[in-house]
Amino acid sequence: MSVPFDQMDGQIWYNGEFVDWKDAKVHVLTHGLHYASAVFEGERAYGGAIFKLREHTERLIESGRILGFTIPYSADEIDAACNGLLERQGFQDAYVRPIAWRGSESMGVAAQKNRINLAIAIWQWPSYFDPEQRMKGIRLDIAEYRRPDPRTAPSRSKAAGLYMICTISKHAAEAKGYADALMLDWRGQVAEATGANVFFVKDGAIHTPTPDCFLDGITRRTVIELAKRRGLEVNVRAIQPEELSGFTEAFLCGTAAEVTPIAEIGPYRFTPGEITRMLVDDYMAEVQPKRMAAE
Repeated sequence: MSVPFDQMDGQIWYNGEFVDWKDAKVHVLTHGLHYASAVFEGERAYGGAIFKLREHTERLIESGRILGFTIPYSADEIDAACNGLLERQGFQDAYVRPIAWRGSESMGVAAQKNRINLAIAIWQWPSYFDPEQRMKGIRLDIAEYRRPDPRTAPSRSKAAGLYMICTISKHAAEAKGYADALMLDWRGQVAEATGANVFFVKDGAIHTPTPDCFLDGITRRTVIELAKRRGLEVNVRAIQPEELSGFTEAFLCGTAAEVTPIAEIGPYRFTPGEITRMLVDDYMAEVQPKRMAAE
């Protein structure tokens, strides 16, 4: 049985200090817990270096701004805290989770004067999906919940509250034997999975939904750059669910998922092919340049 996250060993960076893991606590009446006034990042370290750390840090700060608060640390300070904690934890390959939230100074919808807290935790986290199944292609259900109209939610922030429907959808998919779920948006167009962006391949070209109501992922942008380096055509556009029958390959990408082939989305079938496998390899080479060169 795995160790619960509140009982792991090591340290957490918490409001400017390194504290023992077990002591990194918040009160039950914390505003971020009750009203979802929290933003976070998901990052990975490879070979002792955090991939695209500054981009993640800048998005964290921007996510807080969108939710109406200012994180009381500069990007340089946050980067230094992440790197310092990675060194203290002693990991080469690890997952990095910064989170900022409104504290417990007052309780109610309005909390402008509550302290803005920032914590960073780092732990070892292997492949997000079953490693044996991953390269064969994972199976996705189609979620009941949809990504909301950006006029109704702060969709450009990596805000904790936006993941409520992701958790519900992933749990429902796993209960049916799927690994994840594909989410449509409020218009009925293809959006993303519960924690990763989605790509499709047809006739040697790549197609991916326009991120106008969900995060334009940092990994997503990296994969698009890698594809263009290969001279591949990348089409960022609205994708209708019925188009899925015409695609031959599909894959997810994200910090946790990395690049993961898809074999099935509801009634639609795909075969992990040359382009998907190329991008799996190219992405791993991008995030692990020193290691790949040594091998």
